[in-house]
Amino acid sequence: MNEFITYVIITVALLALELLYFRVADKFNIIDKPNERSSHSSVVLRGGGVIFCLSMVAWAVMMAVQGEWQTLMGYMPFLCGLLLVATVSFWDDVRSLPDSVRLVAQFVAMALMFWSIGIMHWDMWWIVALAMIVCVGATNVINFMDGINGITAGYALAVLVPLALVNEDCFVEPSFLWVAIVGVLVFSLFNFRPKGKAKCFAGDVGSISIAFIMLFAIGRLVVATQDVTYLIFLLVYGVDGCMTICHRILLHENLGQAHRKHAYQLMANELRIGHVKVTLLYMALQLAVSLGFIYLCPQSVLAHWIYLLVAAAVLAVAYVLFKKKYYHLHEEYLNLIKKVERL
Repeated sequence: MNEFITYVIITVALLALELLYFRVADKFNIIDKPNERSSHSSVVLRGGGVIFCLSMVAWAVMMAVQGEWQTLMGYMPFLCGLLLVATVSFWDDVRSLPDSVRLVAQFVAMALMFWSIGIMHWDMWWIVALAMIVCVGATNVINFMDGINGITAGYALAVLVPLALVNEDCFVEPSFLWVAIVGVLVFSLFNFRPKGKAKCFAGDVGSISIAFIMLFAIGRLVVATQDVTYLIFLLVYGVDGCMTICHRILLHENLGQAHRKHAYQLMANELRIGHVKVTLLYMALQLAVSLGFIYLCPQSVLAHWIYLLVAAAVLAVAYVLFKKKYYHLHEEYLNLIKKVERL
């Protein structure tokens, strides 16, 4: 009962903080204005995803109140990294920062995360450096995928719930995952809505923070099991993000420029499928892949690799076939934009 009451208190506190942030954002005009690359058409408060970082602060306070100081100390580098990257991302939401500043902050934060996980081994510096580049890249892919109502929160739930299910050996504190899930659910109340109905967007502070939290938990799992295939918990985003980057490279586009070429964006914009429906599709795909990996795949390294590669291949083929059939609609949209700009 005490544990239940603790989670109720945390939920109420996070809800109050989110509502308080809305008043602050409204007062200081922290908003997201739509443009030709957006999947929304009205002005919406930006930065509501700050609640993801605040949920981890709430978790740290809970651990301190419970006297779990030794456990909390092991998470302090991660928490410092999270606060750093959340602060820089929030400032970028309010007043745009140079890419170099954001990248430096992300690499420093990732180094702190790696320290917390226990993989900052300088005798293997090249592996650590490669892993850091991959994780920073994954963080930004997750940020790029935040383009329609509900998708960041929905996908986060599709990642965090399977992580909680495999946490029997406590590769991470169970309360860590559950408080993170509570934070996502609180945000969902205001964002997991049809197009035009969202009270707020996550902003970079939200998408970057939740990416950092998910990567930390998955990193702890990979280290605990010595099995890198658990990255499959991010496979759907990984395939969409990487395939879209490859597509844009083939088109000789500037990868730093905003665009609407992700599969989910084609669904929501050109095909006019509702934001909630698209989000539920991405959630269902990731949950199906993850739950199949947990409950259907034999527990051996070889079986895990085969499952990962087959699942990735199936999703990649589906992506290519989808783009081949519907990408012409996006080209028509781009041509229309060019005609309007000439007028």
